[in-house]
Amino acid sequence: MSNPYAAFCDDFYVNMRLGSQLALPQQRDTLLHFFERVQKDFPRMTRFRKSDNGETNLEEDRGQESYRWMSVEQKRISSGHVNPGTVGDALKLHALLLELAPYELGVSPIEIDYLDVLFGFDLEFGGNHDEIIAESLFSHSPLTCLGEEVGARAVDFQPSVTMALSEDCRLQARIDVVTRTNSYQVRTGDYSDDVISVYLILRRYWGDRPKQPMGELLDQLAHRADELCTSHIVPKVLKPISSAIASRS
Repeated sequence: MSNPYAAFCDDFYVNMRLGSQLALPQQRDTLLHFFERVQKDFPRMTRFRKSDNGETNLEEDRGQESYRWMSVEQKRISSGHVNPGTVGDALKLHALLLELAPYELGVSPIEIDYLDVLFGFDLEFGGNHDEIIAESLFSHSPLTCLGEEVGARAVDFQPSVTMALSEDCRLQARIDVVTRTNSYQVRTGDYSDDVISVYLILRRYWGDRPKQPMGELLDQLAHRADELCTSHIVPKVLKPISSAIASRS
C-alpha cells in the first residue's frame, strides 16, 4: 500500500488549509486559470466541479488508492493527498498552492489568518465506533463512569484536545477522534462499514505578517506533525484503537 502509516490504519492522508481573513476571488477566469496552472504540475487532476455553496474543486480519480484534491472556498484554500508514498510526496501539491496563491489569487501575507497541516488516519470498523473509542482510549478514565450503569452503551465518544505549543499560543496542535456510529445503529445492531478517523492538526495563527516564506512554514509544520505522530499519535492513539478493532474480528 502507498501509505507510510499502513501498519496502523487503512488510509492515511496529509491535508493543508490556508485561511484568509478576506474573501478569495471567485471570478470564473481567475479560478480556471489557477486550476489550469496546477494541472501543469499534476496533469491527473482533471475532475472539476463546483458545489452549491460556491466551493470549487479539482481532483484526481478518487477510485484510485492514492489521489490528490484541492478546493477554493470563500475564505480558504484546501488540498489533500490520500495515501501518499511519503509525507514529502504529499507536500508537493500543498507547496505549489502556497507558491501560486499570491500570483493567481492575489493572496497577500497581510490577510492570512492561519495555516493548517492535518495528518489523518482512517480505520475501518463495522461495529459500534464509540464503544471502540471508550474501550481503547477511556478504559481507565473517570469520564466513563456512566458505563457502569446497567444496560449502558456508548453512543458518543469523540474526544477533541487542543494544546498550545508556543508561548504566544499561536502554534497549536489538536487531536480529533471522529466516530460515525449513530443511535439507530446501536439500537438495532445494524452497523455500516464506515471508518473511525483520527486527525492531528497543527495550526499556525498570525497576529502579524508572516516572517517566513509559506513553503518553509509548511515544511516545519509537517515535520513537527510527523514527529508528534511517531512519538504520541501512533503508540498512544492509533495502536490502542487498532488493537480494540482486532479483538472484535
